[in-house]
Amino acid sequence: MRTLATLNEPDSAEDAARRWIALAPGEEGPYREWALALADARRFDEARAVLVAGQRALGGSRAGALAVELADLAARRGDWEDAARQWGRAATAAPDQLPNAAAQLADVAPGQRDRVTRALVEDPSPVAQRLGAELLLAWGDPARAWAVFEPAVTAAGSPQAAFALRRFADLAGARGTPEGRRVRALALARLADVVPQPVAARARADAARALLDAGDFAAARPVLERLAVDSTAPADAQALANTALVEALIRQDDLDAATARLAAVGDRVPADDRAALGRALVRARIRRGELARADSALAGDSSVDAAALRGWVALYRGDLKAGADEFRAAGPYAGERRDAVERTAMLALMQQVRRDRFPELGDALLTLARGDSIGAVQALRLTAGQLTAEGQRGGAAELLLLAGRIAARPGAGPEEQRTAATLFAEVVRIGGGGGEGTGAAAPAAELEWARLLLRQLQALDAVRHLEHLILSYPESAVVPEARRELERAKGAVPKS
Repeated sequence: MRTLATLNEPDSAEDAARRWIALAPGEEGPYREWALALADARRFDEARAVLVAGQRALGGSRAGALAVELADLAARRGDWEDAARQWGRAATAAPDQLPNAAAQLADVAPGQRDRVTRALVEDPSPVAQRLGAELLLAWGDPARAWAVFEPAVTAAGSPQAAFALRRFADLAGARGTPEGRRVRALALARLADVVPQPVAARARADAARALLDAGDFAAARPVLERLAVDSTAPADAQALANTALVEALIRQDDLDAATARLAAVGDRVPADDRAALGRALVRARIRRGELARADSALAGDSSVDAAALRGWVALYRGDLKAGADEFRAAGPYAGERRDAVERTAMLALMQQVRRDRFPELGDALLTLARGDSIGAVQALRLTAGQLTAEGQRGGAAELLLLAGRIAARPGAGPEEQRTAATLFAEVVRIGGGGGEGTGAAAPAAELEWARLLLRQLQALDAVRHLEHLILSYPESAVVPEARRELERAKGAVPKS
């Protein structure tokens, strides 16, 4: 049959196919191969007719017979609505086909997605409806996906329902959006209703964690509180619930309740996790300006992570020497890499300031840590003025550079951007006037100024600043970055 089809002898190929069917009644193979040969010859209507005839001939002996082939053929014809219906039939007959069906339909053009989902959602088969829900997830509509999926999980308590809920929860979480995480939580909560302990307790803990990740602390808290005192829950689920509950209380800024909960959990949470939660509480205290309580909470903790936090407490109190000592004791491995970079930057700043105590600088940095960037910029300008009056031009330049970077952060408004440009210009002026310790800040400020100009689409001005930086400070450590920015800036200059 294949040979005759390749030789373009359709009548002989059909005769061979019918002889094959007669020799093997009840088998899908003859219909499948015959339709494939016709489709390869781009005779799609005839191929579809063969497959439909095969479905009728096979009757009820094989549910979903030739549905996959009909779906593939419909996709080749560009009829995605029919492809969806056929994939729904195939998945209904063999639910393990559902992931394959979802993958085949995921790339449907946006203009045809409504018809595809309608064909599946209106199908009476729960498996077809679940397929439609998975596609809605893939296409970025988690809430509607859950509305379709939830009633389709009809066989409560069955392994199939549990598997479907777990798969849907994982797919929703993979979206990485708050709404996706919320839908993941809903699926996990439903999973907890259809599985026995201890799986149910773990599912509820995971659901609460998903709610936390979605930012819905109020919804997560009662779930966690119930699970934390559930004596029937396994130890690891209780530990997860208690840990997540403390995290939720910290995120809600209910620090006293978080402290009490952490003290009450005892050995139900592993020691390393308790220590990590304690440090998270300290960081939250610092953000609220409760430096004494933060310092008290660190008493007796000899870890490098605690040393790093004590360094920040000392720095925010204005004790620069103690802060630097603690940062050095913490070394480069406390916290994450970003934390180490921040500590290194602060050490460099303190070396330029050259004071053991500077309460005004501590207040300015604490203002920044508490999220008040405008207030921090104003405070840093005032502290820079104090250093300038003392003749510490290098320290003043570093503080102004920091203030400029804060003012120029992505998302800053026009007024803050103007402030940043003024600050960068002042640092460049200080560096141009010479003086001890002023050399490093000036080229860094000019680089930041150029980046700000590029964000403002002022490429010509950015090029001018970058060329000045490279020529004036050839030994600066920022020159390689400046060269890369210069290439980018030149590419943004309109051709004359």
